[in-house]
Amino acid sequence: MDINWLEWLGYLASLVVLISLVMSSIIKLRWINLAGSALFSLYGFLIGAPPVGFMNLGIAVINVYYLIKIYSSKEYFKLLPIEGSTTYFNYFLDFHKKSLEEYAGKSNFDIDNSDLSFYILRNMMPAGVFLGSKYDENTLKVELDFVIPEYRDFKIGSYIYESRRDYFLDKGYTKLIGFSSNSVHISYLLKMGFEEKTENGKTCFIKLLT
Repeated sequence: MDINWLEWLGYLASLVVLISLVMSSIIKLRWINLAGSALFSLYGFLIGAPPVGFMNLGIAVINVYYLIKIYSSKEYFKLLPIEGSTTYFNYFLDFHKKSLEEYAGKSNFDIDNSDLSFYILRNMMPAGVFLGSKYDENTLKVELDFVIPEYRDFKIGSYIYESRRDYFLDKGYTKLIGFSSNSVHISYLLKMGFEEKTENGKTCFIKLLT
């Protein structure tokens, strides 16, 4: 039996809503759910089902409300230095082991040999961790820049690399260098202002802080 375009619209709306529910990022969930509910609202009105149309229109309005609230809210960020290997740090790595392996290619990091290490607090919640080691006199190698999935909206990255670039400068670093083969991580580095270069025959990503 042929499926008309209205049925396809209903299937598409269902699929978009389903996709939204697997998003770990609240912002992504809201945006995708907004698209799905808007499509469902249109579908409901087109098939002559006002309850479906109005209910999903209401859901779309709720998504818009919370997105405006998210983007307009003032958030608090802070860098909290990590004092060596602690029980919490090891627990943090173990808890996020799977995400770390997917994102950084490993889940074990030697913080005791790191020259710069800190948690990134977002509204007083540990949302990420940064580890760096001295690459040369003025360059810091980014060993780990990990943000938990719920907070991957680039706000933390912008805070570290733009708002708090003075933190690195005060430590004597005028350049950051990172190495990665993960396409998602590479996309993140480029968005944060790193430029793809070649260092000793290897592809790397460099960000000048001055």
